Amino acid sequence: MEIVHPVLCGLDVHNKTVVACLRVQKKRKCTRTLRTFTTTTPGLLELQSWLVENDCPVAVIESTGVYWKPVFNILEGSVEVILANARQVKTVPGRKTDLRDAEWLADLGAHGLVKASFIPPPPIRILRELTRYRKTLIREQASEANRIQRLLETANIKLGSVVSDVLGASGRAMLRAMVAGERDPVALAELSKGVLRNKKDELVPALLGRFMSHHGFLLGQMLDHIEYLETQIARVSSRIEEECSPFQESLALLKTIPGVGQRTSEVILAEIGPNMAQFPTAGHLASWAGVSPGNNESAGRRRTGRTTKGNKSLKTALTEAAWAASRTKGTYLQSRFRFLAFARGKGTKKATMALCHSILVAAWHMLKNEVIYQDLGPDHSSKKNTSRIRRNLVKRLENMGYIVNLEEKEVA
Repeated sequence: MEIVHPVLCGLDVHNKTVVACLRVQKKRKCTRTLRTFTTTTPGLLELQSWLVENDCPVAVIESTGVYWKPVFNILEGSVEVILANARQVKTVPGRKTDLRDAEWLADLGAHGLVKASFIPPPPIRILRELTRYRKTLIREQASEANRIQRLLETANIKLGSVVSDVLGASGRAMLRAMVAGERDPVALAELSKGVLRNKKDELVPALLGRFMSHHGFLLGQMLDHIEYLETQIARVSSRIEEECSPFQESLALLKTIPGVGQRTSEVILAEIGPNMAQFPTAGHLASWAGVSPGNNESAGRRRTGRTTKGNKSLKTALTEAAWAASRTKGTYLQSRFRFLAFARGKGTKKATMALCHSILVAAWHMLKNEVIYQDLGPDHSSKKNTSRIRRNLVKRLENMGYIVNLEEKEVA
C-alpha cells in the first residue's frame, strides 16, 4: 500500500502512561522506535520534545475517554494530531498489548487509513465544556424536582394534580410554608397567586395529607438544592454569554430558525462551531451528528435505516428544538412534522428526527453562507408535489368506489 506519512508516531494513551511508536519509512526499510512516557505535564513535554527532535510531523491518538485531551493540548501547534475513532482502529484479535496498539496506530496512520475526528478550535472547545456542564446541572435540577414530586406523593399531597408547575411561585410558597410547619390546607391554599386562586376549592383537598416532620426536613433539603442549582445554572449561563461574545452574528442567525432559542443556539454553536469548512456538505454534518438515516444493505436488500451514533449533546439539543418547531404555527417545519407523523404514518419519533435533520441542514447553509433562515411556508410540500397529491387523492376516491374525472379550472 502507498505510504502517505513516511514519518509518523502512534500514541496509545492511558491514565498514567503514553506508549509511543515512532515509525520511519525510508524506501523499503521501516524502523519502529518504542518509548513510554508519563501523562504528567513534564512527561508530555518530554514526548513533545522527542517528536520534534525526530522531525515527526504527525501523531495518531486513539480517542479513549478523556485521557487523550491532555496529550492533544500539549502537542497541538507543534505536531499535527489525528484523533482516531476507537471503533475504527481495533487491532488484530489475539495481539492486544500496549506496544502492539501503538504500532498498529502507527501503521494505520502511515498508510492513510485513519479518518481524523473533528476537533474544534480552543474557543469552541471552551464553549463546549461550559454548555455540556450546564446541561448536566439542568438534568440534576430535573431529577431533584422529580424527587420532590415523589416525596409529596408519599405524604399524599396531590399538589401536582392541581398545579401545572409545582416549583412555580405559588407552589414554592406552599412548599416553603409546609417546611416551616404549616399543615392547615386552607392556609396553604391562601398562598396561591394569580389565576391559581380560582382553584382554591381543588387545592384544599389536594393539600390535605399525612405530611410529617421528616417529610418537611427532606423537602427543605430538596428545595435548597434546587435553588442552589438554579444559581449555578445562572452563573454558568452568564459565563457562556461572555464566551459567545465573538460569535454573536452566528448566534443571531441560528435563532431565526423556528424552535431554536438562546440556549439551543449556544449548544449548536459549541458543538459544530461557526466555520463549516470541516463539513464539506450538509449531509456530512448530519451524518456526523447522527441525525441522518443509516446505510445497511446486503445482497441488494436494504435493511433497517435507523440513525447512526453521533454527537449526543447536539442530537439532544436538536430534538428539543424539533419539538418546539413542531408546535410553531404557520411554518414549514410544523407542516412537515404533521405530514410525516400522521399523513405518512411515520409516528412522532421519526418525524421529530426528520425535523432534527432539517434544522441542522438549515444551520449548515446559514452558517456557511451567512444568511438568515427563510421559511418555505406551511404549503410548500403541497405546491411542490401537486401531481403526487392529486394522484393519491384520486386513488383514495377510486378505492371508495367512485369514478373520478378531473377537469382543470379556468383561471380568471
